[in-house]
Amino acid sequence: MSLRSSAIDTTTALKNTSGVLTLRDSGYLSREPSVISIDSSSAASEAAPIQTPTVYNGILQRKEGSIVAKKSRDPAVQLTDARTLPNQAMLSDAARASVTAAEYAIQAAFQAKLQSVKNVEWENHVDNTAPSLNFTFVSDFVLGEGVYRPEADAHVGCETCRPNMGQNIGCEYPRLCACLEYAAVDENRLQPGDQARYVQYQKDQEDDGYLADSHGLPKRFPYQRSKDPQVPSTLMKFYLESRYPIYECNLNCNCGPICKSRVVQKGRRVPLVIFKTANERGWGVYCKEQLVKGEFIDTYIGEVLTNEATGRREMLSAEDRASYLYSLDKFIGDDPDNDLTNETCYVVDGQYMGGPTRFINHSCEPNCRQYTVSYNKHDLRIYDLAFFAVEDIPPRTELTFDYMDKDEEEEEIVRKKREKDAADPKNHDKRPCNCGARKCRGYLWE
Repeated sequence: MSLRSSAIDTTTALKNTSGVLTLRDSGYLSREPSVISIDSSSAASEAAPIQTPTVYNGILQRKEGSIVAKKSRDPAVQLTDARTLPNQAMLSDAARASVTAAEYAIQAAFQAKLQSVKNVEWENHVDNTAPSLNFTFVSDFVLGEGVYRPEADAHVGCETCRPNMGQNIGCEYPRLCACLEYAAVDENRLQPGDQARYVQYQKDQEDDGYLADSHGLPKRFPYQRSKDPQVPSTLMKFYLESRYPIYECNLNCNCGPICKSRVVQKGRRVPLVIFKTANERGWGVYCKEQLVKGEFIDTYIGEVLTNEATGRREMLSAEDRASYLYSLDKFIGDDPDNDLTNETCYVVDGQYMGGPTRFINHSCEPNCRQYTVSYNKHDLRIYDLAFFAVEDIPPRTELTFDYMDKDEEEEEIVRKKREKDAADPKNHDKRPCNCGARKCRGYLWE
């Protein structure tokens, strides 16, 4: 489950010849470019006041992330070839003009957008820029045309579990909880009478993958809860160190809202800050509080699109937008009807709509990882993409994850591969990775 990358050359900004205005890749070193800021100190302070107009006539229309120049019907408007912009007069005026008011207005506009998000702030101690205003904060997936998701009241819940089972924290017996039907089998809890059933389960896994029938076998609950209410629930070690899907109980379960198997669905509980990095990596995210290993942080949300709609966007959009796309392809090959393929799976696009995790940067040695979390075991098409801390993270430490979702390798192996790739001329146009980690692979995409 990794971000979709694009084969479009990221070094060819402004090389189109269609007349479409596209922003230069100001975020070349980051997924998230800043709103471009002009340093007013570079203007000629001794220059005479500008007598010519500083506003240039033009009709612009935003379409699928691009800015398109339209032809005016007013005969008095002078026509300009968009492929030649900006011209020298524009550059001269821009160098002399103060942009302080515009910068403050952009900052205020982004702050207004952020008001709808609880417990999230933003800060910039590097320059006067603000994150892109072409972004809307949302609290859940936004389903695009042709995307279907079963209503919550249609989810199948556990019926035999009760709120007062075990330690009065809901589901307690892993053999009985129906929500764990496809959860990982706990080999440590197998009884002598389970052996024949377990052998059959292993055979079923070869054909059915994550949907192998494990009925009657002991399963693994996803979370462990401390007796101290101030200590957060954490992801069990098995799930933290594997890529096995995590199944939570849902609103139709009899275990009640206190069930220990409900964490991600309750939403983010930690305070996050979107901040401007000082190492040319654009915008990043940190948590104001200490995060413990296995603690849930937040989910990655956005528009959920069909693969066809995603393809159309990629064709029309700027070169670096593909880094916001996530294919929901976790269960390809496990669908008993074989309807789920690379061509039919949905894609999450966080470029224009999403949450604060959309600003998290990449690292080849991340302190967070993304996991598949489902509240509806029968829905193979839409599930949550949840970030958990994979180590203890001190307050104000930048949160990172691996865009390629790679397994960890030895440092010497990574170093040799990085040197080999750097010497290969075919890689010279690839986007460099600037994570600064000891195990940095050298390039953001492979």
